[in-house]
Amino acid sequence: MTQQTNDMTDLQRTLIEQLGEQCVSLDAGVLDAHAGDWSEAEKRRPELVLMPRTPDEVAKALGVLSKLRQKVVVQGGLTGLAGGATPQAGEVAVSLARMNAIQEFDCIGGTITVQAGIALEQLQTHVEAQGWFFPLDLGARGSCQIGGNAATNAGGNRVVRFGVMRDLILGMEVALADGTVLSMMNKVTKNTTGIDLKQLFIGSEGILGVITRLVLKLEPKPTVSNTALCALGSFDAATRLLKELRRRLPALSSFELMWDDYMSAAMEIGALKAPFANRSPVYAIVETLGASEESERRALEEVLEYALESEIVDDVIVAQSLDHSRQLWAYRETIGELLGRLAPHAAFDVGLPLIAMDRFVTTMREALTSRFPDQTHLFFGHLGDGNLHLLSGPYAEAGAMQEVERLLYEGVRAADGCISAEHGIGVVKQEFLHLSRSPEEVDLMLKLKALLDPCGILNGGRVVSELVFGSSARNI
Repeated sequence: MTQQTNDMTDLQRTLIEQLGEQCVSLDAGVLDAHAGDWSEAEKRRPELVLMPRTPDEVAKALGVLSKLRQKVVVQGGLTGLAGGATPQAGEVAVSLARMNAIQEFDCIGGTITVQAGIALEQLQTHVEAQGWFFPLDLGARGSCQIGGNAATNAGGNRVVRFGVMRDLILGMEVALADGTVLSMMNKVTKNTTGIDLKQLFIGSEGILGVITRLVLKLEPKPTVSNTALCALGSFDAATRLLKELRRRLPALSSFELMWDDYMSAAMEIGALKAPFANRSPVYAIVETLGASEESERRALEEVLEYALESEIVDDVIVAQSLDHSRQLWAYRETIGELLGRLAPHAAFDVGLPLIAMDRFVTTMREALTSRFPDQTHLFFGHLGDGNLHLLSGPYAEAGAMQEVERLLYEGVRAADGCISAEHGIGVVKQEFLHLSRSPEEVDLMLKLKALLDPCGILNGGRVVSELVFGSSARNI
């Protein structure tokens, strides 16, 4: 029997003693199921999987693991695209999947307290049955967990109206690496009682602590939605339309932009009909959410009529039914099929000032087409929040994808943008973090990591790492 096996047996025995046998798994099928997230990061089985059922069990597990100097990867729904939940060598996995309880629902004030492992769709369905609405929405809603949404500060399609995940969180509970439970379960919107510590953990991707519970803000449930697809002659026209919609439509919830290359690819792979008689440079999907079907539909149509008369919009289709709305959204939601068609691909999620986006797209399209003429390069995004996506591929060689990454991220820096708008840094973007964050910012991140996780057990080698950046963090 090897020393490694002895060590693992000791580790397993200790964890079983502390947490109970039902919380510790070495089953091959379980290990395989936790070998990676949705990213292209190399899959690897964890040494074992911990499945705590309560926040106290999470804290207890971290306390034991910290004393043993055992490295941990924290896992939610495994839908991440940056490799943050994919195990690295020697790590055990802490899965929050069993922590899916709804603990308190304030139907008067519109707040809900949940454990971090609840799936986004489960949360949405529960509150909507009570006449409330949780506005965050992602394509992975059936699998992604609310704790992971907080840990990556998820965005989605409705940011233009409701904001990102950070804007939807009132309170939070976190288990620190040493087993300390940090309770910040605030339930009110206005709270000026010192530093808002929960903000440290939102978007930190699990490197500072494990989010175990959250208090979330809800909105009254919308009863109607209206959808329109607009054909536009230029990016400038799209920005003018967005401004007009924001000015005149308080119910505006989504403004999704697709360039013609993306629209053409979507029609091909989805076997979708061309929505308009003539092609246009860009297209926008507009959606409103509200309570009055007649008045809000009329308001949307009036804005779009004005946009047509002012030649901001070339053509427009307003959905006449829920099924018709789904048909219009189908152009945007073929992204899953496109990812499969273009694999192995380079996929990007960047943030850009709107004033720089048109030039960035033009420059990147020309550069990529010139350097990689045999690949497909598609542009689309959430224009309302400056979030641009690019899908490029297929690439047979990893070196080519790395070249695309360098080319694009250098362009993002030149445009004063950020290299990740909603998918996080994880492992796959770590080497480019310096293009969006200054050395002083990186160093402070490392100091916070050293302060809150002095043994370095939590999600090591992700987001920011001394091995990549070096630091004076240990001198704090």
